[in-house]
Amino acid sequence: MTPASRLLFAALWFLLPVSLVAGPTEELFERPSGEVFRLPYLLSLPDGYEADQDKRWPLVVFLHGAGERGDQLANVAKHGPPKLAAAGEKFPFILVSPQCPANEWWTEQPVLPLIDHLEETLRVDSSRIYLTGLSMGGYGTWHFATLSPKRFAAIVPICGGGVPYRMRLIPHLPVWAFHGAKDSTVPLEETTRLIEALKKAGNEKSKLTVYPEAGHDSWTAAYADPGLFPWLLSHSLPENP
Repeated sequence: MTPASRLLFAALWFLLPVSLVAGPTEELFERPSGEVFRLPYLLSLPDGYEADQDKRWPLVVFLHGAGERGDQLANVAKHGPPKLAAAGEKFPFILVSPQCPANEWWTEQPVLPLIDHLEETLRVDSSRIYLTGLSMGGYGTWHFATLSPKRFAAIVPICGGGVPYRMRLIPHLPVWAFHGAKDSTVPLEETTRLIEALKKAGNEKSKLTVYPEAGHDSWTAAYADPGLFPWLLSHSLPENP
């Protein structure tokens, strides 16, 4: 490459949109309305998002665990999909990874208003919104799925838990749950009892993968499963629910 061509290449590189040349970008959702909604998040846009202005994209919202709470947004990329995105993996969907404040829980956070905001500001396919999370984020995934049963096309809760009787609220929601058999932080029973409650509620679209030798970290194997994201994206909400 000649000096002139190297200079031209460098110039073109810096002219490219940030979403095409970098990892996740740091964003802030803030909306005063009676009470102030404020939630920072990492945003990863798929290749082709900027080029095709008419296309609407699936949205995956990832909820991190308790260890990533606080005000250092980069910590959200320690595990799960944002870690993969930061390492350069390309996803065929919009990935949003909010951060829960220190000493708080996902159940207290404006996750649903954040999704409303994303639908207003990004080209989101509203029939293909998915929720996943690990540990505390797994609890959050179960919580928001039952809080807004018709919002998500499918969910993937990992080593989380919830309230069994609320499973009757999501009898038709596709669920793929994961847990480690040797998890001493969140016992496997926290997930198995929810899957059993789903089955009793008539949910035939729920399944559980248990890793026999895994402890609390069942998310590394789960998010590395080559079938996970294709399974997630295979689901969409009906046009006339």
